[in-house]
Amino acid sequence: MPIFGNPRSFFRKHSFVLEVEHLGRMGFAKASELSVEVAKIEHWEGGSVIPTKVPGRLTFSDLTLERGATSDRGLYDWLSEVVQLAAGIGLSDPAYKRSLDLVQLDRDGLTVRRWSIYNAWPTKFVAGDWDNAADEVLIESVTLTYDYFELSPLAS
Repeated sequence: MPIFGNPRSFFRKHSFVLEVEHLGRMGFAKASELSVEVAKIEHWEGGSVIPTKVPGRLTFSDLTLERGATSDRGLYDWLSEVVQLAAGIGLSDPAYKRSLDLVQLDRDGLTVRRWSIYNAWPTKFVAGDWDNAADEVLIESVTLTYDYFELSPLAS
C-alpha cells in the first residue's frame, strides 16, 4: 500500500528553558500546556437555516512551571513586585509585566521550537511541600498569566 505525503517527525518532550526579560534563563522540569480558545459567535441572517459563524473573544490558559528549588530567587522577587502593586505600595502598571520565551530543546541542546509569550506576570508561587521524611527534591512552582503567545520562526 503506498504512503502519501511526507513522513512526519514528532518532537519529544526532552527539555525546555524559560527566558524571562530582566531575569535571564531558567530550566524547568515540567510545564503545563500553552493553549488558546477562540469563542464561536453564530448569527442567522434573513431566515437562513445555516448560521454565519465568526470568531469571538480569545481565552489563553495560564502557564504553570515546576522545578527543583534552587537559590535563585528571581521568580519569587517578580511575584513580590506584583504583590506590592496589588497592595498599592509600589510599581506603576505595566512595570511588572514581562515578555518571555519558552524554548524547547532537543537532546543536544539545540532549539527545536521557540514560543514567545507577551505581557506575562506571576499569579501564584508555591515554595514546595516540606516533608522531613521524604527523599525527593523540594519542588517549587509558579503560575503565570499572560496576554497572548505565538510560535516564533527559527533563524535559519
